[in-house]
Amino acid sequence: MTAHSGAAVGGCVVSWTIEGRQFGTDHERATRAEVSRRLAALKHCTFMGEYDPSDPRAATYFVPSDTLHLDTAAALGIRGPDDLFGGVVPHLFVATKVISHPLVRPDAERPRGWVARLAEAIGPATLEGFSAFSRADAEEAGRRLLAHGAVRLKPARSAGGKGQCVVDDAEALARWLDALDPDELSGHGIVLEENLRDTIVHSIGQVRVDDLLASYHGVQRETRSNRGHPIYGGTDLHMVRGGFDALLAGPLAPGVRRAVEQASAYHDAVIDCYPGMFASRINYDVAQGIGPGGRALSGVLEQSWRIGGATGAEIAALEALRERPQCGAVNASCVEAYGGAAPPPGATVYFHGHDPDVGPIAKYAFIHPDADPD
Repeated sequence: MTAHSGAAVGGCVVSWTIEGRQFGTDHERATRAEVSRRLAALKHCTFMGEYDPSDPRAATYFVPSDTLHLDTAAALGIRGPDDLFGGVVPHLFVATKVISHPLVRPDAERPRGWVARLAEAIGPATLEGFSAFSRADAEEAGRRLLAHGAVRLKPARSAGGKGQCVVDDAEALARWLDALDPDELSGHGIVLEENLRDTIVHSIGQVRVDDLLASYHGVQRETRSNRGHPIYGGTDLHMVRGGFDALLAGPLAPGVRRAVEQASAYHDAVIDCYPGMFASRINYDVAQGIGPGGRALSGVLEQSWRIGGATGAEIAALEALRERPQCGAVNASCVEAYGGAAPPPGATVYFHGHDPDVGPIAKYAFIHPDADPD
């Protein structure tokens, strides 16, 4: 995170669904609106609802559905992390998972603005893999990785594991590439990465609202969608006041410590390689599991500089830290439950109903009673 731009105390907060991008389902819109309302309360601001450019009242704090381009942010008066809940990047591809890996060749296809030295800087913090923006580069990258074991294929803009596939041979790779939209490949890219089994995914993150900075580690949970598919089911997190240094100063299990160190190194490298990037909400998925040859591996899969799956728990924890100045740490959880189950009493409900795209779903968050009393 970068220098403050000036907190917007007494200003107006808006939720912003960016049309034409993802994260626009009913439950996502409702979640974003409730997050925005609660952020407005934390900031002692007015919540104006969904952003309307024609509204004469000037919005001073934005909660967008996705990471913003630097030019878009500047046009709205977003100059630093105190002006939004999310992040701003100099090129939109920087906000996707393609930056986690190098290109397969020095002369491989790439988007304008690509910084090749990032891959070397974050190499120790990521898994073995490549990013590709052409069919030929993807096939070459796949052949190299398949020589050591199964390969996971990931469209650059996919979220929550959607659209991903694991292949074991060149024929399966070719079939997957045949089905891929050529414009999606050339315009946004794909990731080819060594596949892990028996995986645990850690969520390592940091949030800042005005003068309140907090960092956390957590573990994601998997559930089943209404169609029976494995899907993100929520996050259990432990949040402390301060930056990643404060998180690392506490007692951590070895695997958690490694995940925090890798996420912190990844973040610092991106800031160094892409000047102009800033964020008030950062989250890194760090996978730990068994890779090819039975090796125990750990690496950052991707970053999120926007409202995300863990945000319900993040907001609940921030509220607890604000209300209890003497509290040094908070444990919080957010849940995404499919089917007809109702949220438990006392939970903060972000959505409970029927979404036309996913069916019945409940999204809620709560604080655990074992928060640090000191």
